[in-house]
Amino acid sequence: MSQSGDNQGQDRWEEPGERLVRALDRRLPMMSAAKQYLRKAFPDHWSFLLGEIALYSLLILVITGIFLTFWFHPDMSERPYDGSYVPLQGVQVSEAYSSVLHISFDIRGGLLMRQVHHWAALVFVASIGIHMLRIFFTGAFRRPREINWMIGVTLFLLALLEGFCGYSLPDDLLSGTGLRTAEGIVLSIPVIGTYLSFFIFGGEYPGHEIIPRMYSFHILLVPGAILALVGAHLALVVYLKHTQWAQPGKTNRNVIGKPVFPAYAAKSMGLFFTLCGVLVAMSALFQINPVWVYGPYRPDQVSTDAQPDWYIGFLEGALRLMPQAETRVAGHTVAWAPFIAGAVLPAVLVVILYVYPWFERWITGGTEERHLLDRPRNQPTRTALGAAAVFAYGVLVMAGGQDVLSYVFRWPVEWLTYFFRSAFIIGTVLVYLITKRACLGLQAADRHRIRRGDAGGEIRRSADGYERARVVLPGQERYRLLARFAPDPLKHGTEPSRLLHRHRVRNTLSAWYFRDRVDLPATPAQRRTVSTVLTAPDEEEPGE
Repeated sequence: MSQSGDNQGQDRWEEPGERLVRALDRRLPMMSAAKQYLRKAFPDHWSFLLGEIALYSLLILVITGIFLTFWFHPDMSERPYDGSYVPLQGVQVSEAYSSVLHISFDIRGGLLMRQVHHWAALVFVASIGIHMLRIFFTGAFRRPREINWMIGVTLFLLALLEGFCGYSLPDDLLSGTGLRTAEGIVLSIPVIGTYLSFFIFGGEYPGHEIIPRMYSFHILLVPGAILALVGAHLALVVYLKHTQWAQPGKTNRNVIGKPVFPAYAAKSMGLFFTLCGVLVAMSALFQINPVWVYGPYRPDQVSTDAQPDWYIGFLEGALRLMPQAETRVAGHTVAWAPFIAGAVLPAVLVVILYVYPWFERWITGGTEERHLLDRPRNQPTRTALGAAAVFAYGVLVMAGGQDVLSYVFRWPVEWLTYFFRSAFIIGTVLVYLITKRACLGLQAADRHRIRRGDAGGEIRRSADGYERARVVLPGQERYRLLARFAPDPLKHGTEPSRLLHRHRVRNTLSAWYFRDRVDLPATPAQRRTVSTVLTAPDEEEPGE
């Protein structure tokens, strides 16, 4: 009884907030779960914050999007404009376009919110893309994170769809031109293209259904899927533990970093407020998407210098570079240019992104878990492939503005077309070869540093002349250079009696992928240490 009385006395002297937390904790095990999560080790490196920029951009998009939904009307019905923007008064515009002008000119802070929303959308897509590049170049997609990589790819695709839907909602001349391009790509799909177009647009283009449908996707379906996948992505990050760079004490079996609270939480909140300030400053200083300048959409008009947002620009460039060709088969006309450039190319890209972790795991031949990140130079083939893909994407984005480049620099548009076609094919191969040789050269430089050390600040005179004194690499730097994952190419399973020679194909690809590398000098003791550091959690350490 005395113990019960003590507890009652303690509850009596607790603050109301403390009593509320204690009461909730007795009914829901929140405190224990929060303590376990807040003690989670988070490795400290600037590149790990790229994903958080995407997360905070999404939060800003949700906040500004809620504000905009109060005044936006997703209606294609037309009426004469009678709002505050004098140059368009009396012009037939849709309710959607009129409501965007009303937000921009009549709602206090409306234009700022619109521009914050648009800039945040661009940052959201860009941060996801750069985050995926960081994961690709460092090998953070390997087992056990293949599913999380696929979730990230799906998030990237949903972000593109969300951006395109939001970009098309104002029903201005620029977004309508992009929507007409999308309709042409859908129509180019053999046999089913016409049916898909009627299903998407609710009849003949443009119809009255497309804006309300895209509005539903933009504010409900796609955001719901994105939020669900973000939750799954973060849950897997916590469950699978974070990757880390090789440093003394950091191995493939542990995670060393700062706790989520308070060290990492303070840094993360600082990043959030910095991002908010930068986006608001950009929105106040740099105009973006001035729909009143473009005017309302008309199917028989095209805006001058019509360029989509950068994340869709590669499709525009592919459409412009693809040679025109048509084929009639069984009464159906196949327009190869929009079909290959607008449908086949994105589909192939998506498939490659989804299956790449499984491909690398297949040619590696191992199923071990990998929690240490690769320095890009230590995987020259993967790095070269990524650099070539980024270059090809950049060429397509530039080709999407070939008409603007031709007008500004007075270059014939035909020459630019031939140049970008050549750069897309020949330049991509050259970038692959140059990047691979650069990675091997950097590996050779690492070998030179291990053997001779770094150049010191002293100059020594000898019988052969003057030379800079060398300083032996510190143990931490030597550890970082030697702790690398460099599997040998597969050689087993080449029996000539096999019907399909699957192992031969895999071994050939494995040799192409892992053959070229520079061996680093190490003593037997250092090799044993490196082997221990790289040992997977589900493997026995060497010597056990």
